[in-house]
Order: sequence, then C-alpha cells, then structure tokens
Amino acid sequence: MHGVVLASKKRVDVREFPDPYPGPNEVVIETKASALCRSDLSTYHGESVLEEKDEKKEEVIILGHEPCGIVKEIGPNVKDLEEGERVAVYLAIGCSHCKYCRSGYFMLCPKRKCIGDDVHGGNADLLLVPAENCLKIPEGMSFVEGALSTDKVGTLYHAVKRLGISGRDKVAIFGVGPMGSVGALIAKAFGAVVYVVDSVESRLYLMNKLGIDQQIDASQYDPVKVIQDLTKGEGVDVAIDCSGNPIAENNALNSVKKLGRVAFIGESKKLVIDPSNQLI
Repeated sequence: MHGVVLASKKRVDVREFPDPYPGPNEVVIETKASALCRSDLSTYHGESVLEEKDEKKEEVIILGHEPCGIVKEIGPNVKDLEEGERVAVYLAIGCSHCKYCRSGYFMLCPKRKCIGDDVHGGNADLLLVPAENCLKIPEGMSFVEGALSTDKVGTLYHAVKRLGISGRDKVAIFGVGPMGSVGALIAKAFGAVVYVVDSVESRLYLMNKLGIDQQIDASQYDPVKVIQDLTKGEGVDVAIDCSGNPIAENNALNSVKKLGRVAFIGESKKLVIDPSNQLI
C-alpha cells in the first residue's frame, strides 16, 4: 500500500508500506477520506505546539488522524462490525482496561496512542485500528463528512455538551477556523445566542451567512469591550477559545461573567493569566 509521511520540514513523501493484517479485535479500513487538522499544518511547518516525545520512533509514521472508510478485513473476536460497513475512525487508542477507557475517554488513557502520530494513520490506502475505534456512519453521510465528524465536530460537540450550553446562554467563541466555526454552529443549534471573534474577514462573513448572531473583528475592535456592551456589562455565560492564541485565551477569560464557564480547545505552548482577577 501507499502512505503519506512527513519526510522533513515542509516536505511530505508518498512511500510504499506492507499491507496491514488484523490481529484479535482489530480491523483493516480501506481509506476513502482523511481530513487535515491544524495540528498537521503546524507539524508540517515545524511549529508543533505539542511536546516532543523522549523516545525516538524506530519507523516513519504515516500521517492522518481523521480518517473514514470501509471495513476491508476483520480480525478474530470482532463481533460488532462487518466487512463493507462504512466507518469513521476515532484517533485515540487506549488500553481498553483503565478507568478512562472504560468510561469512553480513550484520549486520557495513560498508555494512549494516537493514529497518525504514534501508529500509522489514515493518509494511506489501508489503516489498521482496534475495532472499538470504529464509528459506523449512516448511508446518507459522505466519507468526507465522516472524516470531519470525528475530531472537528466531535470535539466541539462534546465541549458544548460538557459546558451545558442551552437556550439560556450567551456564548462567545474566539477563533472561527474549522473548529471554532463548527462550535458556533453547534452552540447555535443548542439554542444559544452566539458571538464569534476573529480577525479574518472571510471567516466572519461566513459566520454571518450561516446565521451566527454577532461577528466581532478583533483587528478592528476590542472584543472584550464589544462583548461587555452586548451583554450590558455582565459578560457571556460561556467562552470558548479555539485559536490557541494567548491574547484570545485571556480575552475569553475576561469576557465571561461571574460563575461563567470557559473552555480552551486551541492548543498552545504557554499562557500567562491573572487568576486573582480572572478566576477568583
């Protein structure tokens, strides 16, 4: 099979690899779509915000942690999947035994591995994964939509659910790239009044066309002041940062009302906050 690897900074290669074969509780997926994440682009440019692992990889890893495709081959003990079924693939592989895995939080497993980083990912003809990482998708969903549903949509949907967002809330979302724009749409679907903040005009235009309540251009206005004016000095109920920018993260903290809720989705290396004034 063929797979895409990061050969060096700003260079990817297509290389040949042996076809995978499933072991117990594993399946082989014939990849039909594999989405790009902003973290992929950071790695490509040599600007990854994630800490480098101490151990050196003995093999080159195929990229791609947002794949979708068709079950091609099933290993022993797999009971809930059949060959030919259409599935999206969840990126985190856990031990399946710890308290986090048993509660569905594979990404918190102390032994967690990530497809496309620790093991071969979805930017290839074939992908070997545990059967429990496969999410069946309906016939009406395209493979591209299935790939986007795992990390981008899944992350923000879970955040909105964890934050308890509803029609009672005003929500500010900082950074409306792929993640933030999905978060805005999900929060709006849950009934919230949604304000979005970005400095890219095309993103704000799209949010307006999709019916988001208020678009704030951070290159022209102080978003904290605008949000305070919109909420009559109270602040929003929920603030979500999807940019990973320390300025935006602080703006999120400064925009939320007392007893409000804040979530940081965007990855960043370092952040300085003022706990006494922003949190207490």
